[in-house]
Amino acid sequence: MAIWDDVLNEQDRKMFSKAKMGGTRGGLGKNPAIVVVDMTYGFVDSRFRLGCSESGYPAVKATALLLEKARIKKLPIFYSRGITELHNSGNGLWKGGEGEEKSELENTIVEEIKPLDHEVVLQKRRPSAFFGTNLVDMLIYHGVDSLIITGISTSGCVRASVVDAFSYNFKIVVPEECVADRSQISHKVSLMDIHMKYADVLKLDEVMQWLDK
Repeated sequence: MAIWDDVLNEQDRKMFSKAKMGGTRGGLGKNPAIVVVDMTYGFVDSRFRLGCSESGYPAVKATALLLEKARIKKLPIFYSRGITELHNSGNGLWKGGEGEEKSELENTIVEEIKPLDHEVVLQKRRPSAFFGTNLVDMLIYHGVDSLIITGISTSGCVRASVVDAFSYNFKIVVPEECVADRSQISHKVSLMDIHMKYADVLKLDEVMQWLDK
């Protein structure tokens, strides 16, 4: 049973079936990489306006397991985190929280999954880890053909990163336990949408098995 099954009605199921959406491509490419999107305290921890500890920390724990495996396999690992500008033109037109300054801790990647010295941390101003960053040329440098995308929030920065990765013709896998959102309905619907059109949403155990092949 998929995590989004309880938000689908029969008409939705018929339409997805008619469109031949969903299914699983199976496997990764020859040269996968990991992208960890915005797993900072500001999104993970309930102390902060956008944080939700109940969903954030379990996703961090699952991602830590994935990163342990990826480092053994010597896969390229990339992180993204937001930055706060002094000028509104840099911060953009986000809805909510206008004029609020973020603390340094809010933009800090959670300690349990902190990057190693040789791993890249991309600074970003918009939802996608691709927008306005050097992620694409770095992936090309490593010969990457597929991505395992984790992070927060599923409905925002993760989904935007998945859509951009898809647009660049990367094969994408999203481990279900490694993404989170402050809204469970947004989380479920976004995973459904990602799986139907852009990527394979799979259980972490299955992804780990693929990495062992």
